[in-house]
Amino acid sequence: MQPDHASRTVLAVCGLAVEARLAAGPGVRTLAGGARSRALANAIERELAAGAAAIISFGVAGALTSDLAPGALIVASTIVGDAENFPVDAEWASALLRRLPTAIHAPLAGRDSVVADPESKSRLHIESGASAVDMESHVAACIAAEHGLPFVALRAIADPLARALPQAALIAMRFDGGVDLRAVMQSVARRPRQLPQLLRIALDMRRALSALARGRRLLGDRLGYADLDELLLHVI
Repeated sequence: MQPDHASRTVLAVCGLAVEARLAAGPGVRTLAGGARSRALANAIERELAAGAAAIISFGVAGALTSDLAPGALIVASTIVGDAENFPVDAEWASALLRRLPTAIHAPLAGRDSVVADPESKSRLHIESGASAVDMESHVAACIAAEHGLPFVALRAIADPLARALPQAALIAMRFDGGVDLRAVMQSVARRPRQLPQLLRIALDMRRALSALARGRRLLGDRLGYADLDELLLHVI
């Protein structure tokens, strides 16, 4: 008997709505909601109630090492949380790396709050061994482990190690994955010197999103998870 459509769907967990739009495609449901881990976890659980075969964390990340420039792609080898580490599905990660030959395979840290300055980023790298950090992967990886679902993470660097994020960037994300432009503009009005930094951040975010878009096209249907179906067919 063939599985129903929902049970073959991949759930893409993103922080930003623009990341979710990039991830969307055949066999993929998307969820955008960064900034609050508990709310994101609840949203993932609601999506899983509709059925899913696997979960992928998809979006941008901040670099924890100086060799990662904006636009670099990372396929996580493990997810390093605050209290515990979470595995990724080795076969699915290998499928991503085959389709994304320039991607780096490295540990990815997940944290509940933004790691905003070079000193904090370097310290997190030393403590965790991770090469990059985001705010969704640890939440998605934990829930995937609880449900026994395959999990991977694909992230593009938007924030290099040497950059300290200004206040306007820290308050930009809304809980629904959108950008709070009003809050950003109010912050810039109070501290106009942030503007050049924000422009550089916007350019680097564009590089990261372009890399994600290219990677998304190369992954194809179900974000590379379809490769596992083909493997099973060969085994059977």
